[in-house]
Amino acid sequence: MAPRLLLYTRTTDYRHDSIPAGIAAVRALGDFAVDATEDPAALETPLDGYAAVVFLSTSGEVLTAPGRARLAAYLESGGGFVGIHAAACTEYDWPYYGEMLGARFDRHPAHQPGKVLIEDRTHPATRQLPAVWEFTDEWYDFRTNPRDAVRVLASADESSYDGGGMGADHPLVWCREQGAGRVFYTALGHAPEAYEDPDFRAHLLGGITWAAGLD
Repeated sequence: MAPRLLLYTRTTDYRHDSIPAGIAAVRALGDFAVDATEDPAALETPLDGYAAVVFLSTSGEVLTAPGRARLAAYLESGGGFVGIHAAACTEYDWPYYGEMLGARFDRHPAHQPGKVLIEDRTHPATRQLPAVWEFTDEWYDFRTNPRDAVRVLASADESSYDGGGMGADHPLVWCREQGAGRVFYTALGHAPEAYEDPDFRAHLLGGITWAAGLD
């Protein structure tokens, strides 16, 4: 039986027009059964049947109190979580979420080309990427630098684009453990065309399979 993903795309703040492209990409990534929803009730029921829960450019407060409790219990007991792009702009009112994800979104410069520096070539999300990965995105800045609490997989080269605000140490992709669970986050994925990029799709597939405990 194919591993099942819960793909959650609810927004109560800014809504990315890339969400449909993201859903299509996740459905096409690999041998997964994908339940895509924007209904918060989907997280109020037991999540144990899912290999991972994926927040794709969610924004604002998107969970109910029972949903928060279910998600936390799922992660602590060994579930997988994947946050893509605006997942870092989500659940600002829930301290656990910020700790679980690793950092919260602060600001971003204009959507523009830049360079991603791959720091960890052993992780499934980054091992197939070039050491310097040229990409076009929004280059999120975060309120705090998560490096001390996460395993940084890739960072932004702020010298390669205009308007970066974090300086020489600018984590962009990372993973961490939460209880018995696994958390993967990538700040990339703003524009619809990102989800058509073969390298980005491989990046997402690696992150999801790792979080789900499949690699």
